[in-house]
Amino acid sequence: MAFELSCYRHPDFQGEPFSSAPDAATGDVVFPGVAPEEYHAMSIFPEYFKIGGTWRLAEESRMDCVAVVQEDGNLRIVEFRNLKVGDKVVVGRKDDGTEGIFVHTDGFDQCEECGDAFAFRTGRSRETAYSRDYDTLYDVLRYEKENGYILWVLGPAVVFDYDSRASLASLIRMGYVDSILAGNALGTHDLEGALYKTALGQDIYTQEQIPSGHYHHLDLLNRARKYSSVKEFVEKEGITDGVMAAAVETGIPLVLAGSIRDDGPLPGVIGDVYEAQDAMRAEVRKATTVISLATQLHTIAVGNMAPSYRVLKDGTVRQVCFYTIDISEFAVNKLRDRGSLSVTSIVANVQDFLVHLKNNLCK
Repeated sequence: MAFELSCYRHPDFQGEPFSSAPDAATGDVVFPGVAPEEYHAMSIFPEYFKIGGTWRLAEESRMDCVAVVQEDGNLRIVEFRNLKVGDKVVVGRKDDGTEGIFVHTDGFDQCEECGDAFAFRTGRSRETAYSRDYDTLYDVLRYEKENGYILWVLGPAVVFDYDSRASLASLIRMGYVDSILAGNALGTHDLEGALYKTALGQDIYTQEQIPSGHYHHLDLLNRARKYSSVKEFVEKEGITDGVMAAAVETGIPLVLAGSIRDDGPLPGVIGDVYEAQDAMRAEVRKATTVISLATQLHTIAVGNMAPSYRVLKDGTVRQVCFYTIDISEFAVNKLRDRGSLSVTSIVANVQDFLVHLKNNLCK
């Protein structure tokens, strides 16, 4: 049976309270970066606004932003810091349609019979059975390889192991990775693995501590900073294995956001936090599936940028699939606590996870 995404059910705006609802009210931005009082804050769900008597879907969205109504009636979803004087921001705190604002929380197919009110093991933990999640993810990725945009959010743990590093490189070359968001550490330790076969001085296969290995990541950074970019470094140094080499070879976008704790950093790491956020959001805007591995803060950041839906060029509304994988139950549940309610969490060692994916997808 061919894999299909969940269907989207559009709201019926012919009935009440929608037909008699007023247009959504707006307020003017008076100070740069400051929304008017009673602004409406966006969620992860599809949101509709009545403008000029017509209900309009915000085609691009982001949690904790505001909706700006443009002169042509179209909607632009804007971070507070990017508001300009004169922008007309939707105001109103009721989102049930009665004030021209409607948040559509159940647009995608859901199970009508959700079981008993009392049940065991309803959370996502180390005791959860994940076989079905893996099988669904394999189907999702095969579908998205041909029809979507697969965004990966990566922590350095994925390159600390020989097999997981090789598996991710294979997935990139096989077309299952369209873009990577990460930090300086992911790139640094992957390239350390390429040149020294270590991660923070430990052999990535044997786990042996190498003499003076604690210098390796610094030696790598010092060597790389002679070049203008990771791409130039990889090509000029003849690096052929690992995640960075595969990304350079395939030409996929690679956004490395800086951190206050970074060494070096690598050339091309974005040190300005808002510039990094803008670069990340540019990739999130294209994503139809997001896979986050062992990076709690990057995962929350991307989760807050990623809506639960995407409007395609033909007007079709489709779901955005979001997976977060970490060996820590706290880490995978943190994203849901931050409002990304549509995420699928898997408690697993990400190194084993990547090997499973490669073995099932790259046959």
